[in-house]
Amino acid sequence: MRLWMLVVAAVILSFASLFIGAIDIKPADLLDFQSDEVQIFLASRVPRLMAIILAGAGMSIAGLIMQSLSRNKFVSPTTAGTLDAAKLGIVISMIFFTNVTYMQKVMFGFAFALIGTFIFMRLLDRIKFKDVIFVPLVGIMFGNIISSITTFLGYEADILQNVSTFFIGSFTLVVSGRYELLYVAVPAIIIAYIFANKFMVAGMGEEFAKNLGLSYKTVLNIGLVLIAIISTTVILTVGVIPFLGLIVPNIVSLYLGDNLRKTIPHTVALGVVFLLACDILSRIIVAPYEIPVNTTVAVIGSAIFLVMLFRGKAYAK
Repeated sequence: MRLWMLVVAAVILSFASLFIGAIDIKPADLLDFQSDEVQIFLASRVPRLMAIILAGAGMSIAGLIMQSLSRNKFVSPTTAGTLDAAKLGIVISMIFFTNVTYMQKVMFGFAFALIGTFIFMRLLDRIKFKDVIFVPLVGIMFGNIISSITTFLGYEADILQNVSTFFIGSFTLVVSGRYELLYVAVPAIIIAYIFANKFMVAGMGEEFAKNLGLSYKTVLNIGLVLIAIISTTVILTVGVIPFLGLIVPNIVSLYLGDNLRKTIPHTVALGVVFLLACDILSRIIVAPYEIPVNTTVAVIGSAIFLVMLFRGKAYAK
């Protein structure tokens, strides 16, 4: 897995993404700056591409940080209740604060995602049997409990259909002015790179980290904040995209090991490539119609997840 290969693949897929869609746009059409094709290209295709790149990179890094801090390869925002907690916060803001602004929704989602992730990490501290398979299953059950509460609140407030539609992972409605919040993934990735070595040390356990002079709780809190910020912004912009933060870091570590400083660039690139490929596939399977990208990612991601589970179980023996 060479970084330049991933970058080349990302560039090729990015170019293809710009010219695939219900409306046929060719490179030659962009020469007329007053044409409708140029307007669509600038208002929809380019923002969509940027949203895919930022979401793919951000969720992959969030998964990498969570796996490092939890010391488990099968933990991610999908399997630890982070995304479910963010959804709950957003739904509560919609129900109890009807005039809530977009940024207030962001704050509610961020707060609940942070709390949910913190609770999961505390659960890990109390689990004595930390089997490689058992831990993510606990996270999935924890997430299902939160999701059930979200569904109940949505049903009671008669907004269940709106909630379900709001959280469908799709880039269809991404246009200029509706995706810029995802740019927070850029400083989050930079911070993750700066703290990469500290995240690795913190992942070895609190006592070990303290013996090396590391402020374990500070590093842990920084990691949790990064995970919560990325998860919330992705959910509010494009909805829930499952498995991305789970499978991408695992594939990278399979080839490059667990040195975060070394794997972060590859994780970012592979996350972008994977999400771009899934989005393009979603657009061409039933063209000119489009399948939500979360469906495509879920099908491919769940298959890869099952393979990793069986591999993990085999290694555990």
